[in-house]
Amino acid sequence: MPTFKPAYLIHGDDHGRIAERRRRLRALAENESGAQGIEVLEGEAATPEAVANALNALTFALGRRFIIVDGTERWTDKQFDPLQSALNDIPPETTVAFFAREDSRTKAPKRLHDAVKKAGGDISAEESVKPWELPKWVIARAKELGLQIEPDTARALIAHVGDRQQRLLRELEKLALYAGQGARVDQAMVDELTAPSAEHRAWSLADAIVSGDTQAATSLYLTLRSQGERLPGLLYWMSSRVRTAHEIAVALEAGEPQAQIKRKLRMPSRAADRLIADAQRAGVANLERTIEELADLELASRGGGAGAAAEDTAALLAITRVAA
Repeated sequence: MPTFKPAYLIHGDDHGRIAERRRRLRALAENESGAQGIEVLEGEAATPEAVANALNALTFALGRRFIIVDGTERWTDKQFDPLQSALNDIPPETTVAFFAREDSRTKAPKRLHDAVKKAGGDISAEESVKPWELPKWVIARAKELGLQIEPDTARALIAHVGDRQQRLLRELEKLALYAGQGARVDQAMVDELTAPSAEHRAWSLADAIVSGDTQAATSLYLTLRSQGERLPGLLYWMSSRVRTAHEIAVALEAGEPQAQIKRKLRMPSRAADRLIADAQRAGVANLERTIEELADLELASRGGGAGAAAEDTAALLAITRVAA
């Protein structure tokens, strides 16, 4: 049975890894105390004052109580006063976990770091590795999983699946399950067993939206997110493809021959034929509506007010609407 500290702060700019840590903690909490033992504060509800109120509230729940707080990268030291005393005296059988998805502009406040330390909690930094350090990082993670991997093979893995650390770790876990403890990973295994670059999967997601395949679009979105892909990056690929499809639909309506349109598309012949057919079937009006939906979703995601779960809910609802 796992033991829990009174407080945790998981912060950094590796948002995929932070999301994975959050999912894992929630699963452990549900296993420990059931869904009724967990309180989640996110978005506009995740303020220092709200967390203090939650910590000070009386509860008759049995077992350990968990409070999960998202979005603490938006807090400032000046806003922290209402929470200071509550963290100095966290009730018994209570765990509060703070998650901060940081970037160059937003960081978890220093006072939160200090308070978690003082409460006897644990602080974990999940930082993105610099590109030139990734091969060493891959080799180290492989060693932890009982695999041997040479620098050239590590670079091949990065080239094959992309540079997202969470994605690379999942592929290494897959290789470990296949090869077993102590196995040496070579480039042939990487080519055969690891998934292709996230960019290609993102194009597939965009194509599923254009073609109106809701089930495929939803499945691909969830897969990419579970691999640590960020919503803004996925929105870039989706928007780019939908805009291309819209240009194709406008050209078709204007009477431009398909062969002429195809020559302008920088993609394999079969893929171009499929995109032209999908754009024609979707039509100009539907594709304009899709562009607007994705623009609204991008604007909402830039606001920073929603946690990962709220972002995913908004994205899946938008995908359902535009791919219907």
